[in-house]
Amino acid sequence: METISWGDFEKVELRAGTILEVMEFPEARKPAYKVKVDFGEYGIKMSSAQITARYTREELVGQQIVGIINFPKKQIGKFMSEFLVTGFADGNGDIVLTTLNGKVPNGTKMA
Repeated sequence: METISWGDFEKVELRAGTILEVMEFPEARKPAYKVKVDFGEYGIKMSSAQITARYTREELVGQQIVGIINFPKKQIGKFMSEFLVTGFADGNGDIVLTTLNGKVPNGTKMA
């Protein structure tokens, strides 16, 4: 594992956002949703997330998640992903979202 400096960590914009909408993404190579997330003063952003194995579209709406919002946009087929949804792989390789245990204002930076 490579060690990073505190300055390196501070460059990563890990921000809280609330999922507003979840759409099917049938064009994706691996099963995924398109998610629309409100990051407060940083705006509403879209991303693709391979989280269909653990979550239904309905249960995701309203959840507050953690996203990295300062990566370059990434083209996924005809879709442009604007941030990285964060999570952890469970023992089966399915992604468990990074969520918050309490509510914070959208756009709050991880400390």
